Amino acid sequence: MYRALADPTRRRILALLRERPMTAGELAGQFDLAWPTMSGHFSVLREADLVQADRAGSTITYRLNQTVLQEALMALMDALGVVPGERPA
Repeated sequence: MYRALADPTRRRILALLRERPMTAGELAGQFDLAWPTMSGHFSVLREADLVQADRAGSTITYRLNQTVLQEALMALMDALGVVPGERPA
């Protein structure tokens, strides 16, 4: 999961999906990257379970898997010793 989040393009894809589900074509249109490169990014995000893909014919619509993102954030906060709601010293 952290490998998936390490790439700025994948983080931008996730930011776009926070707004609404989008098709692969809509997402690809936001970047100046070749289709195989975008497809690779989508694959990494799916494998990390950060996005869910729904296929309707030849159209793939991606949406954020917020549960996994919340779990990752909580794990990171725990690893850093951050307590939710507690102000830093």
